[in-house]
Amino acid sequence: MSESNQIKVAIADDHKIFRKGVILSMRPYVNIKFVGEADNGEELINKIPEMQPDIVLCDLKMPVKDGIDTTKQITKQFPHIRVIILTMYEDDRFVGHLMDCGAAGYLLKSTDPSEIKKAIMDVMRTGFYLNPFVNKVLIKKNYSKQKFNPSLNSEVVLSAREKEVLTLVCLEFTAQEISAKMEISPRTVEAIKDRLMERFGVKNSVGLVFYAMKNQLID
Repeated sequence: MSESNQIKVAIADDHKIFRKGVILSMRPYVNIKFVGEADNGEELINKIPEMQPDIVLCDLKMPVKDGIDTTKQITKQFPHIRVIILTMYEDDRFVGHLMDCGAAGYLLKSTDPSEIKKAIMDVMRTGFYLNPFVNKVLIKKNYSKQKFNPSLNSEVVLSAREKEVLTLVCLEFTAQEISAKMEISPRTVEAIKDRLMERFGVKNSVGLVFYAMKNQLID
């Protein structure tokens, strides 16, 4: 496989042995190339212009700059780079907060290398990766934070085109794939997604998926 087709990945973790172990475990997957590593978030961000990664694997607890601040800065300063959290913290509060901050996925350090590979591939293709652990946390988070009295007038009404785009987003199609499938321009797809995110009060595709699931907006 040519280098141009490889997914470029960087990793930030203050434990060098763990970093090296992850890099070594990914060697069988020739479509993934590690372009750099860092001891902390600040070092990672300083190296990004040189490394030019597509995806960052980032620990949460690091000196100088932790994973939360690092995720916030990367998603703001380098919005084309996706952040996958790779941590030992199996805590619902961290999962929900990191996804709100723009993280594309949340994995535990006990995760099998094959799932890390799948997460990288899915994030590169669709922009996010949702495993059962994250699904459970986010659904619970969305239910608990929206406490309101039922109203028959609160039903969300979608146009046929909006519903089709939302359904395809939930099925993990990219904007380009949705564009081809619906025979509309990618710009139109993104405009519809932006409109839905504004209506639903969510920040990204992950939010769209969970809003649709929670409110049973797709068949």
